[in-house]
Amino acid sequence: MLVPSCPTVPTPSPRAPNWTRCLPSQRRFLTPVTYPIPGAPPCPCFSLIPCFPTPPRPQSPNPIPSAPSLPQHCLVPDQVFGCRLEALCQRENTTVPRFVRLCVEAVEERGRYPGGGTPHPQLAQSHLLCLTPSLSPGLDVDGIYRINGNLSVIQKLRFAVDQEERFSLEDPEWSDIHVVTGALKLFFRELPEPLVPYELFNPFIEAIKLPDPQEQVQRVAELVQSLPPPNYATLRYLVAHLCRVMERADVNLMTRQNIGIVFGPTLLRPEREPGSLAVGMAQQNQAVELLLAHFDRIFPTPP
Repeated sequence: MLVPSCPTVPTPSPRAPNWTRCLPSQRRFLTPVTYPIPGAPPCPCFSLIPCFPTPPRPQSPNPIPSAPSLPQHCLVPDQVFGCRLEALCQRENTTVPRFVRLCVEAVEERGRYPGGGTPHPQLAQSHLLCLTPSLSPGLDVDGIYRINGNLSVIQKLRFAVDQEERFSLEDPEWSDIHVVTGALKLFFRELPEPLVPYELFNPFIEAIKLPDPQEQVQRVAELVQSLPPPNYATLRYLVAHLCRVMERADVNLMTRQNIGIVFGPTLLRPEREPGSLAVGMAQQNQAVELLLAHFDRIFPTPP
């Protein structure tokens, strides 16, 4: 007995709307249909199992606004991470964000003993340790800013900063110095515009390319002086702190080159990624190294 075949009908495009495609994993649970069902449209997947159009989703009368339609200075009101530096400083009535100051003070005032717990009594007398035997100075922690802290704890700290007006980095939950430094790096990475604005990225790179080192320093100093007040004050405060970190390079192994590698792409980045990413990153690192090497000339006076 011959089974009538389905009529030849143009097959819709796989991307055509309102069509449900029969997946191979679903076919074994269905009973094959060997004859056409009246009124059933042809299946886009060329199987004998009919596919029926799916009804369109009803449109909500009050759609949720997309991110671009939200305020540009801060996607969430009163948040710290992801907020424009100028808006954050204006809200806090300061030129350096409070969170940045808290992180720097926490790093310079205390640290975490790398081994955890209480060190050996002989090590307690070492110059590497603080007066409190179980702690080491933050600036002396090996790989500070280079070693990443626990990401889940960093995100938890970020949430606490954004949601709580009064939080303390002295809480034992944030005792790991790498969590504090990781949160500080995350703050600068999530700025809508980096500490060195996009419009000054190319001038900074061109200054780094100058053959005369003295001209490099002079040109970079001019560019730094042209930064908006919050950017200048925050950059100066951070670089001064990184200079103190660099002074302990014999202990923490954070040389000028290592600090440039960590903070170059964070503080100075283009609005669009360049064609040669490796070359661009090398120049960004050199810019941070120049700020560290000639801090007194580039940042002559505090804001």
